[in-house]
Amino acid sequence: MAKEEQLLEYWRELSSDAQEQVLALAKSLKLPTTIEEFVPQTPLGQRLWGIRQRAFTK
Repeated sequence: MAKEEQLLEYWRELSSDAQEQVLALAKSLKLPTTIEEFVPQTPLGQRLWGIRQRAFTK
């Protein structure tokens, strides 16, 4: 059985709430496709991201 088929089989057995949780998890696992999509969440991350951006744009 393919992974997609197995996932669909488990999906159908989940409650609506559980399906929403799975969707939220799947969205959180998706990596940004471009650098512009990445947004650092902490002040340190923002500073480091700014340094990185300056280093790579020069």
